[in-house]
Amino acid sequence: MSLRATPFWVPAGVATPAPTPAQAPAQASAQAPAQASAQASAHPATALPAPRPWPLGRYSSPRLWRAWAGARDDALALGRAGLREQAWQLRSGLRVSELASASGARALGLVAAAAQAVLGFRVHDEQALAAWLMLQGRLAEMATGEGKTLATGLAAATAALAGLRVHVMTANDYLVGRDRAQLDPLFQLLGLSSAAVVHSMAREERVPAYHADIVYVTARELVFDHLKDHLSQHAERDPRVLRARALGEHDGSPVGQPVAAQPLVPCLQQAFVDEADSILLDEASVPFILSAPGAEPAALPLQLARRCALQLPPEAYRLMPRQRNARLTDDGRRQAQAMLQGLARPGGPLWPMRLALELVRAALVAEHLLQRGRDYALKDDALVLIDEVTGRVAEGRQWNHPLQAMVELKEGLPPSAPMCTAARITYQRLFPRYERLGGSSGTLREARAELRALYGLGCSTVARVRPSQRVSLGRRLFRDEQARQRACVARIQALRRQGRPVLVGTDSVQASEQLCALLTRQGIPHTVLNAVQDAEENRVVAQAGEAGCVTVTTNMAGRGTDIVLSPAARQAGGLHVILALSNRSRRIDRQLAGRAARQGDPGSDEALLSLDDPPMRLWLPAALRKLLQAAADRNGELPRGSAAAVCAWVQRRSEWRDWQHRRDLGLQEDQTADALAFSGVQE
Repeated sequence: MSLRATPFWVPAGVATPAPTPAQAPAQASAQAPAQASAQASAHPATALPAPRPWPLGRYSSPRLWRAWAGARDDALALGRAGLREQAWQLRSGLRVSELASASGARALGLVAAAAQAVLGFRVHDEQALAAWLMLQGRLAEMATGEGKTLATGLAAATAALAGLRVHVMTANDYLVGRDRAQLDPLFQLLGLSSAAVVHSMAREERVPAYHADIVYVTARELVFDHLKDHLSQHAERDPRVLRARALGEHDGSPVGQPVAAQPLVPCLQQAFVDEADSILLDEASVPFILSAPGAEPAALPLQLARRCALQLPPEAYRLMPRQRNARLTDDGRRQAQAMLQGLARPGGPLWPMRLALELVRAALVAEHLLQRGRDYALKDDALVLIDEVTGRVAEGRQWNHPLQAMVELKEGLPPSAPMCTAARITYQRLFPRYERLGGSSGTLREARAELRALYGLGCSTVARVRPSQRVSLGRRLFRDEQARQRACVARIQALRRQGRPVLVGTDSVQASEQLCALLTRQGIPHTVLNAVQDAEENRVVAQAGEAGCVTVTTNMAGRGTDIVLSPAARQAGGLHVILALSNRSRRIDRQLAGRAARQGDPGSDEALLSLDDPPMRLWLPAALRKLLQAAADRNGELPRGSAAAVCAWVQRRSEWRDWQHRRDLGLQEDQTADALAFSGVQE
């Protein structure tokens, strides 16, 4: 459902207050479509269907609308000194329990006026609605380019004025620094302190940063800092530490560690999650483990197990791509045991046979199911994992030891040491620990049931400031990767002749490099942005709106960076986005397509898919894939109707599988927590 935001707290059937003479022209010019000049002077709500009341529930009240609008109008007449004084009065009088009342609405109105005074542009009612929803513990779906950064900043400032310690979480360190720098003048005017926590910061810098009123940080950094605090608290309760402290022989620091400082994350009060679906769902598919290096690995068993895996015939094992696993047949197990006798030593077995067979299975997965350029990359002579959703390098992430070591041996690298688990947690257990939680994203409606089940968060859709001008050209399905790439190059050539910029999303580093090689052979200038060149991603994406510019990226690289169209590109028809990949979820399709036609700009998108894409190989039966390939025309393209049906079916299967995986992970964590509680060990 779509909530039209002027006025944004009024349910259907309730009379709305008329705008003041000073408000009406500004509202009409900011929100009415250009082609509806006859209605430009009218109040926007009069030309639109009334919003359904239930998404805001008990928050629907014309009294709250009048409180917000009145506070904003009064504050706009104040200078900066007056705004600062009003903010100090709010900090001394506003209570957390009042954030859902008229007092909270007035505080949000003051913050909106301060943002206009400091940042120099008007806060749209849609952005204020999104901030209000987040303050009430909901997720606000705002279309791409509608100002989620400012809406989140408004909510963060209002919550901080009520005395809450606020954490604003976003996708990467670049966005952490950028968003905090953009909104820090607003926070300073309101008398609030802000800080950014990034991966490169030392502990001495993080401690004061986390004590700021508003902290911008990635969810990954916060979860590991929270786990470090968890370990420190357990070390403080270590009986050896308590005994030494009683004898005056110890300063209270953990045994064998430097003097313990104060906690990194002092409290979990209020969190606002930007790109909420990406963080709360896509990144919540794996547990976060704080590890310490263990003993150096024995290279000989790893090498012998890999040699055994390479010598096994194909009929000796069965690959399971969906589970990313391999299983030895009975005959394969016997062959492997015969070859693994070299793992014995005179005093007894060097490696138990059961564990040796596990090494063989890991070697089979590394050799046959994991590909360089799709699942991992080599960077500075080290193995780095690639996030399958974003296409970015997954900093600090590793597979389990045998699999990680086998991939390193496959690439000619020394195997890394196994890591011992010191602490672990999942997002499903971390985020409910916050007293208050809210967030926003451009793609929430497909996952609203799961978000409510996992985190208890409701979702509401906020209407656009301007109607979308994006034209979706649908999906085209091709027989194989070669046919898809030929069609992609042909589309790029045609669009460049029109003077339009083109953004192509691929699913892997390997696919992006193959497409770039074809473009080079055709003499088409282009820019590539993948997990290997991620340092410049935001600069490259920001320039992707120039006329005739071609940018090839891995899926969601540069997400959060506006693509500003040049005048020539806008006149030619705007940015065209080509999805040259089969995404696992409809949400991710919308994220990539949403790069085009932001804020009322022209633009278009289309999907060029292949039966060779990983989701197609995983979920389509081999016999059906052969039938579809036989139905392709001489250009390798299938009929449009079958393309839409096949792609929709595959995505539903993938979404269901991902949901099951996240559900099972949450159940596993709950069982582990229950077992620890039963044993008397506090989590």
